[in-house]
Amino acid sequence: MIYKSKEGDISLEKLTRLYGAVVIDMQGEIAEMSLEWFDLYGDKVKLMHYVLVFDYTLPGENVRDKKVLEFDTKEALIETMQEVAQFFQK
Repeated sequence: MIYKSKEGDISLEKLTRLYGAVVIDMQGEIAEMSLEWFDLYGDKVKLMHYVLVFDYTLPGENVRDKKVLEFDTKEALIETMQEVAQFFQK
């Protein structure tokens, strides 16, 4: 299965995790946090962008193997998540 994104084709074949998150700036530290965390503490940090992470990293591996799509809004992230979810409903 291939998801055709604006940034190019993304394989869904060996995907181990798929999740949405935010990238924040907390006093100069850049970090990826969950959407739930951001809902609770987002007023204390600077939002940089939303991301959809296609993670291919096998359990126990130290080197991350992932593809990340960036979004300006949560709505755009959710829309793309819904598009990708359709591949798994077939």
